[in-house]
Amino acid sequence: MNDAASLDGASSDVIAALGFTDEMTTLRRQIATWIQSCDPEMREALEWQFFSGSKYFRPLTIFACYRSLMTGPIPEPIMTSAVVIEFFHNVSLVIDDIVDRSDERRGRATLHTRFGELNALMASGYIVAEGYLHLGADLQAIRLFSELLKRLGVAECMQWRLRRQMLGVEDWRRIAGEDTGSMFEVCACLGDRSFKLRKFGFLLGLLYHGCDDVGDVRGAAALGGGGEEDVRDGILTLPAALAIRDPAIGALFCKPNPEPQDLRAIAESFAAQLPNAEAYLDRIAEEALAEAQMFSANPVSLLALIDQTRQLSGR
Repeated sequence: MNDAASLDGASSDVIAALGFTDEMTTLRRQIATWIQSCDPEMREALEWQFFSGSKYFRPLTIFACYRSLMTGPIPEPIMTSAVVIEFFHNVSLVIDDIVDRSDERRGRATLHTRFGELNALMASGYIVAEGYLHLGADLQAIRLFSELLKRLGVAECMQWRLRRQMLGVEDWRRIAGEDTGSMFEVCACLGDRSFKLRKFGFLLGLLYHGCDDVGDVRGAAALGGGGEEDVRDGILTLPAALAIRDPAIGALFCKPNPEPQDLRAIAESFAAQLPNAEAYLDRIAEEALAEAQMFSANPVSLLALIDQTRQLSGR
């Protein structure tokens, strides 16, 4: 495997905690082998995108949902689905970075910054096409991935249409549910083809999205972390939905062109809402826990997944 594909310590710890070290080694090896088989015109960009420190929560969700209902080795169709979810997740990241005008992700240049927007967009299409080829005759997986692409498109348009508006937590839940929620919901269905864990996946995705929102604010209180773009663009994060209940903050949040002092005040108000946001995330985690215990034969891997996801807020 390419040395650039080595895992960082945090990712290794999560994978080990969930008990899928061997499976993740196989998955990463398959991705590396695929990239080496790709057209040389695309290879450097694909290496740059895929070997940049993914946390691999989505394939881990597929493995955990399968293991919660079945014993024995992870079968080939489930492994293939896990590889393809990593393909599609990276497509969503490339597009998000272009839309958000993000120069960096995971501590280095984003794909469009490094290779240009044309190459980034063409690489995205290339990845989607390869993903469907990987799925072969697995019609159930094809339908699920098609559902995912459609819902991600809806989520992106919805999020941008609703920015800089006086909305609330239920609106955040709807947007996050179509964005990250749809990704994890599909992961659960790919791992558990009976679809019993669909709601669990949705709740896990909602938890992941909210924890990411909160983690960004912890780095963005002085507009220096991963949430700077969200503050600048008026994106409805969970802390934003809580903070703009204050009419004064809401007025700043809705301004078309906020001044630097406005952005600082918004960021400070988001930080002040972190305890309330954490409490709301605890409730989502409890909902996910109840679903896991109700619909899985052996929920141990799902409970570990909830615990690892909940830690992403950085509290």
